[in-house]
Parts: sequence; structure tokens; C-alpha cells
Amino acid sequence: MDNIVRLPPTLIDLLTNSVILRQTAPYIPVRSLLALSATCKVLRDIVNTQPDAWRYLDLTSIRSAQIDSSPIDSGGIAWRAERMDESLTEDDFYAGPLRGIFGRLHAKGVLHHVQILVLDVLSIREAKHLNQGKLQQVLRYVVRPTRAADTPKLKALYFFGPKDAGQSVLYQQQRLEGSQPVVGGVTASEGAQIGAEWNQRSTEALTTCLYDEEVKWYSATGRALRRPQSDWPETLQACKGLITFDAVLCRGPRHDITKVESKDFLQPAIATVALGSHGCETCRACPEGPAVFGQSENAALPLLGPAAFHSPTVRGAQYPQLRSSDSTMPRLILRCEECLRGRWCERCNRWWCEDCYDEPLSRVHQRSAIQQSAVQTDRQHASWWFGSDAGGGSGPVTGDAVKVYSKLCVEHCLVSEMMSAGNGPMWG
Repeated sequence: MDNIVRLPPTLIDLLTNSVILRQTAPYIPVRSLLALSATCKVLRDIVNTQPDAWRYLDLTSIRSAQIDSSPIDSGGIAWRAERMDESLTEDDFYAGPLRGIFGRLHAKGVLHHVQILVLDVLSIREAKHLNQGKLQQVLRYVVRPTRAADTPKLKALYFFGPKDAGQSVLYQQQRLEGSQPVVGGVTASEGAQIGAEWNQRSTEALTTCLYDEEVKWYSATGRALRRPQSDWPETLQACKGLITFDAVLCRGPRHDITKVESKDFLQPAIATVALGSHGCETCRACPEGPAVFGQSENAALPLLGPAAFHSPTVRGAQYPQLRSSDSTMPRLILRCEECLRGRWCERCNRWWCEDCYDEPLSRVHQRSAIQQSAVQTDRQHASWWFGSDAGGGSGPVTGDAVKVYSKLCVEHCLVSEMMSAGNGPMWG
């Protein structure tokens, strides 16, 4: 018995372990996974029958999915191999490669195992040929009231933010940076050190991406979404509670007809401005209440990129790594720009809620007066126009002093802007 030679585990032994397969498969490109399944019958059975092999499917690196944008006829000499039917629509043309891939995967019986599907380059984030109207129609159809039980299967969709940096880009950056081997130990070989360092740098790069994405939403960063999406609020409203997006609807009180008069009511809008966690400058809160992970509904929290490799759940995609000063979950306050009109300083992100500040009724007359008047020469003159709270004196403003003028807060940014422009007092 002592003479029995114990061979090291084979690749088949490793891949038949569901834990190892689940952790390894997301890092294997689709082409390599299919090539692996073609080596022998045992591996083909593992790849084609084990759900863990296809839980994470990234199609961004598939060359056959890329659209050939070259001319169909280059001067009557060079023709493409495919002859297109005159009845072929633009949508059919651009969706053809993706449909072909899905068809082949469906024929292999593996498509139903996919839980995380990455299509950044192909169709969803920053897509060049995406028909947004039809995408919205599909989403509204799958969430229709008459849908079958336990549907839709789609639970989360990344669309509004920028696409993630590809894994190949991270690896290329790591190769360019080089590696410094560590001397000593059983893992001191060059290959082991390079692999370990790449793994560490991949973790650091992923952590940086997650941190940047959370800062964008949970800190007072101003406009978190810059692309106008005026035609999407109704779709997000229809999908509320069923499909979660990397954007949320504004929850300001003016979007609730039961809380405001009809003249102040606003239609649903996407929240594009991140206001941080400190709240209104006066009450340090907000009328609708901050959204907090674990306490608020999923529809109030955006998906955080990049898409997780091993956690195909909405909760995992929304989970923030940042913590407040007291180690609790951070508070999330997001608003649309219409809710913040006249209440938000675009420079320092100070803002005032509806309960603490009503824009003076004489604001329109004040704007006209300021436009017709000469530029004031010091802060005392500026404070006269904006009210006694801005620096002393009294002016034509009745009621509360104006807190935001020309998208700048009066007490801080507007005064400094005037001084930097040479309109303030001379210091010497």
C-alpha cells in the first residue's frame, strides 16, 4: 500500500466539483469553454449539462457578434459574402449576429442556465444600434398585468450607466505594469507569482470600479446620469417591483399627486442628481425619506456596476460597500432636476427641501430687476438684492430670502463667483 503513487487531481476532477466550477467558469471566455467541451466526451458532458458552467455569460468578446459596418458594395467590385434580402429591416440586420449566437446556445441546451448575461458591447449599455422604443415595448410586455405566474424571468437590467471595463483590458493593464516576484516560499515560482499578483490587481481594480460606482450615487456628486432619458420614466414605473435598473425614479413629493396641488404635480422622472446623505441644508433630511439598503424597496435603489460574477441576485447588485461614519448603511438621496429647480446649487450641491424653503413669489420680478440693474460692486449691494439673510440690509424680496440664484447658492457660491469676477470688494 505504501508504494501506491497518488496522482494529482485532473482537470476533470476539479470541474466536477460544483464549487470550483462555479467560481472558475465566469473567467473562461465562451470560445474557450466550447473548445474545452470539444476535447473529450466527459468534459463535453460537464460543460453542457452543469448549470454552473453557464451561470455567467459574457458575449462582449465574441467576434461573430460584431457588426460589419463596411459598405455592402464597394464601387461594384467587392461584395460581402452575405446577400441581403430587400425585406431585411434595420433591426433584423443589427440583431442577426446576436440571434445566431442565442440560437446555437439554445440548440446546445445551455441558454436556460444563464443567470447573468453581459451584452454591453452588443445591445444594452452605450449601444450604437439599439432600438430603445422596441426595448421599452418588450419590457412593458413582459411586465403586463396578464403575464403568467412567476414572470418575468428578467430581474435586473443595466442600461443607463457606462459599460464596464472588459476583463481583457484589466489584464492588459496588468501586463503593461509588470510584476515583481517575491523571493522564498513554495509559491515563489515566476508563474505562481504572476498569477497571484494578477489576481490581487484584478481584485483591486474591481474594488476601485465598485467604489467609483457607489460614490457616484451615494455621495454629493451632482449629476450622476448625464444622458437625457425623458422617454424612459413610464417604462421604469411599469416595471417597478419587477425589474430593477441602474437608475431609479425620483421620489420627490411633487411626483405624488396626493401630496401636492395639481398645479405643482410633476410626471414621473428619472432621478439624475446625487445629493449625498446629509440631506437638506436646513433640516438635514428630505420629505420622502432617504433610501437605505435593507430598509427601502428595491425600486428605490439603483443597480451598482460592474455586474457581479458570482451573485446573480438583485440584492447582490445593489449592495453598497461604503459605510457611514457610524458604520451603518449609507443614506441615498436622489432627485430629478425639475424637483430641484431653484433649490439646488450646482457648484457645491447644497440644496433645500420643499418643507424648508419656498421660492419667493417676487422672484420673477426680482430677476427682471437684477437683469436691468448694473452689476453690484460689493457684497453689501448683492445682499440688498437677495434679502437681509444674505448679508444684511433689506431689499425688494418679500418673505424668505432667496437661497439659490442662477443655479448658485447665494450665501456661498454666488458671492465668491462675483468676487472672482472682479465685482466684489478690493482687498489689499
